[in-house]
Amino acid sequence: MVSAQEQFEIIKRGAVEVIVQDDLLQKLERAVKNNKPLRVKAGFDPTAPDIHLGHTVLLNKMRQFQELGHEIMFLIGDFTGMIGDPTGKSETRKHLTKEEVAENAKSYQSQIFKILDPEKTRIVFNSEWMSTMRAEEMIQLAARHTVARMLEREDFKKRYQAELPISIHEFLYPLIQGYDSVMMKADVELGGTDQKFNLLVGRELQKEYGQEPQCIVMMPLLEGLDGVNKMSKSLGNYIGINETAKDIFGKVMSVSDDLMYRYYELVSAVSLEHLKRIRTDIASGELHPMEAKKRLAVEIADRFCGSGEGVRAREEFEQIFSRKNLPDDIPVVAIVWEGERMKLAKIIALAGTAKSNSDARRLIQQGAVDVDEKPVKDIDAELPAGEYVLKVGKKRFVKVAPKI
Repeated sequence: MVSAQEQFEIIKRGAVEVIVQDDLLQKLERAVKNNKPLRVKAGFDPTAPDIHLGHTVLLNKMRQFQELGHEIMFLIGDFTGMIGDPTGKSETRKHLTKEEVAENAKSYQSQIFKILDPEKTRIVFNSEWMSTMRAEEMIQLAARHTVARMLEREDFKKRYQAELPISIHEFLYPLIQGYDSVMMKADVELGGTDQKFNLLVGRELQKEYGQEPQCIVMMPLLEGLDGVNKMSKSLGNYIGINETAKDIFGKVMSVSDDLMYRYYELVSAVSLEHLKRIRTDIASGELHPMEAKKRLAVEIADRFCGSGEGVRAREEFEQIFSRKNLPDDIPVVAIVWEGERMKLAKIIALAGTAKSNSDARRLIQQGAVDVDEKPVKDIDAELPAGEYVLKVGKKRFVKVAPKI
């Protein structure tokens, strides 16, 4: 087994905060001395069927723990998923049905093993203990935390001050997440920075139930394709790990250069030294940002779609985008396709390159619109659902793609 200090350094890489560092090092030393792996927990609510690149930041850290010989417990919050995590929400979140949660949970199980070792991963559902909890037990659990402590949480505090409703069941969410740590006897819990309050509740409840409190490893949140909000399916700014290599490659290519570095840091397997060289070579002009982005896109597509798929996606991408009249960086806009075919004028308007449908028709009529470098002058032209490069006017380029 790797020494405790070496493990500690590996675990800290990329983490925003470790609570408490000295405690984690002691746990690792004890694990090495007794040859007894730590119980490492990370919970995922199956509120959507797809695992996206943002989730993999935590999954990659789980894999590190796994490779260091520790016991990985992948918790599917099928019970908490029906409540809905209120973290970061400005209003009460709509809860999912039991059937929706079950279907999403099934989808999760088929995806996580693209990263985790199935032979060394224990999948746990919190409905195992929560669905059998009696009313008096729930009251006893609720008695171990106060409303005042709940209102210390930023999103609850803001809603309370703004006189916006907070449902009682939302207070139960962090309690149940913390109680999961009690039932699983977790030594370590992983989570994003937005989960800090919930993770700390787990530590407090373990103390209440006479257990040694878990250590917390908090990982950064990965920004979505917009470069502003965290990656989320509900915001449509995500890269799903079950998407095709072509889609993954195209989405990675759509991010800004600054965001590319962030993806290299949090998602890529390249070393910190390699990333430093990439930054230096781009700054000196030796490496073009577009080429660095293509290499990243190949790596990610290969990882989730199979070896060689990234290269094939790159070749296809270059066939479309290496035409001499196209700029290097073309924004990608995902639009909702209405039916199998849609009017070109409407596509142009939805892509934001015309003020309205009538304005788009006028531009088409004037010969100011190209589709995949071919001029289109028919104002009633329709396009089947797919990806297209539009040129509107002399300098406005945009790639449109169906919103998934």
